[in-house]
Order: sequence, then C-alpha cells, then structure tokens
Amino acid sequence: MGDLEKDTTVVAVDGAEGQYTARLSDDWAIWGPNGGYVSSIALRAAGLASGRARPASIVTHYLGVAQFDEVELSTTILRQSRVATSLRVTMEQDGRPILEALVWGVDDPTAGSELVHELPTMPEVEGPEGLLSFEEHMAAVDQESPFVFWNNLEHRPLAWRDDWPPPGPVEPTARWWMRFRPTAVFDHPWVDACRLLIPIDTMGWPAGSSAHAYREPLGVIAPTIDLSVRFHRAARPDDEWLLADAVAPVAAGGLLAATGRIWNR
Repeated sequence: MGDLEKDTTVVAVDGAEGQYTARLSDDWAIWGPNGGYVSSIALRAAGLASGRARPASIVTHYLGVAQFDEVELSTTILRQSRVATSLRVTMEQDGRPILEALVWGVDDPTAGSELVHELPTMPEVEGPEGLLSFEEHMAAVDQESPFVFWNNLEHRPLAWRDDWPPPGPVEPTARWWMRFRPTAVFDHPWVDACRLLIPIDTMGWPAGSSAHAYREPLGVIAPTIDLSVRFHRAARPDDEWLLADAVAPVAAGGLLAATGRIWNR
C-alpha cells in the first residue's frame, strides 16, 4: 500500500530554479504508473514553483509510460498576476518525455469577491456505510484485483454484478464512494487536490468499458492521452469519503471520452 503524500513528494534540485525530482512508487501500478498519480506529481511541482495557495486547474498530455524510478521535472512560469500563476510542467525520465502539463495556481479570494452558484446537483445515492467494499465483492466470487493500485483506495461501488461479464451492453457509468488509505485527508491543499485528481483520471475506463464488457475479453486497454481537471473547491477536513461519478458518453474512432465529478457528502 502506498501513501499519497509521501509517494507524490517532489524535491528541489540544488542551484537549479524550477527544477525538481521525484520517484515513482510501484504501489500505484495499474498497467503502468496510474496517470492521475503521475499528474499529481506534476501538480505538486507546480505548487512549489508557484507558491500559490491552491490549484485551480491542470491539463496534462501524457507522452510516454514511465518506469517506477526517478523522474525529472522542469517548471516554467508562463504568466503571473497578483492572485494567479500559470505554469508549464515538463516531466522526463532518462531524457525521455513522460508528460507536459499546464497548471493554474491561485490564491484564495478576498472576502466579498467570490461569485457562488452551482447548477449540477449531487446524485441521490445511499452513503458508503451500508455498501460492500470492492474487496468484499471480489472475495465473494473468489477473486482478487489484478492491480496493486486499488490497495491505495477503499472504494465501495453503488452498483455491482457478480455475473460478469454481463449478457449485453450496460450503461457506461461508474459511481463509487472512495477514500484513500492509509491517510484519508491531507492538510496541504496541493496534496489534498491529488485525491480529487486521481479518481477523475481513473474512473473513465471502468465507466466506458462497461458498455462493451459483454464482449470480454476485449483485447484492448485505454491509456489516458490527455486529462483536464478543474478544482472548484477543496474538500473539507472531515470529507474522508468522496463520491466519484463518471460517465463515458462517446467511444468512436479509437478514442473513448469520459467526464467525471467528485462530490463530498
């Protein structure tokens, strides 16, 4: 089992402004290093380089699959204002490109300056307490997860089928309550944002592949080629459980698109 804060730590390179190193932990393996996990390392580098209070957004292009080893990160400030900073983060490993990310970091708004409204509403679902965990469901059918990545999350799906694969297409959605292990929440806003970022990246394939699971084995996997996340608000200190709500509305031309939202209670 990994630890999100420890495993996304970036270290400044002495005498090289905006340069950092990090080590990818194999506790986050799912085919290769989980894409949201790798983006989380880029996000934390941006946080150090910007000095801002919290992230507003990240857009990542994944350029290569990293090994579970040290990576080098270079940050470039593209725009800096009184309350916000735009940065580019480049991650390489042994001279090979791994990702390019664009990040906005912002300071908290001053009193009276914040506009607030919210059109989407949280789905009406039962809470996590009465739901079986993923491990309990898998144990009931005498199976284990093939990926160590899932050891880092306690997740409780809102819908589950023991008779898998299904006899036909099912709706391309996924909804899980989840909390990180062994630490569920983090004091530092740039670290805590990573627990929102990772499920946004991860949930797309479980949602999208559901529509095609009746054809298993599919013979394909879907590595993320780009990821775009907006951090509208931070989770509260008591928000251990988060609801990950994903839908994959389109799959065509060799591409699958997915959209996700993360809700607290």
